[in-house]
Amino acid sequence: MVDYTKRPNNGSPSTGSVSLSKVTLTKSEPTVSLRKQGATLSGQMRVNLNWNTRPAGAPAGGGFFKRMAQAPSSAIDLDLGCLYELTDGTKGVVQALGNAFASRNRGTPIISLDGDDRTGSSTDGENLRIDLSRLAEIRRILVFAFIYEGTVNWAGANGVVTLHPDGAPIEVRLDESNPQSRTCAIAMLENTGGDLSVRREVRYINGSQSALDRAYGWGLNWSPGKK
Repeated sequence: MVDYTKRPNNGSPSTGSVSLSKVTLTKSEPTVSLRKQGATLSGQMRVNLNWNTRPAGAPAGGGFFKRMAQAPSSAIDLDLGCLYELTDGTKGVVQALGNAFASRNRGTPIISLDGDDRTGSSTDGENLRIDLSRLAEIRRILVFAFIYEGTVNWAGANGVVTLHPDGAPIEVRLDESNPQSRTCAIAMLENTGGDLSVRREVRYINGSQSALDRAYGWGLNWSPGKK
């Protein structure tokens, strides 16, 4: 693995340089601290889902969220979202369903979703953005993915979620699957006294977002939504 380090402007190696090597969370090592990884808890952290749906034997290439090409029935509209809880007790969801593209809090949104990629043509995929400069207002955030329509095929998708703080990228691979579940809890982010911990979940939920809510005890009131 290549280890990139921060260097001063004169190009000479810095003393106590910070490793920018990618961190992969696994079952045996499921949790990481942003501060201990040398991340600066300021600015926006981007959470991206790389969804590779190129079928076996197809030509290489294409961007994020490419639709399944074997048959129309296998085309997937997959959404990235999160449940959030703030330190003042505010709770909610950020997702494309119901046009809930931003957290509801005082001031500018702490969490926002760039948009909804319905076609699979976006090279940037779908991205959540979290304002880490307001970490003191965050209690916990649960990042999830939901198959809005199409055939459930987690195993064939080779999904990877990557968090991009100001420091080493943190990767969570969806290396388990459940063909009966349309919802996957991917990672839990928690404020741990001025630090932010990231814990791998990769937990498949039988049901929609309301079932995810019950599994993690969020306590929101849900009603049917559409895009």
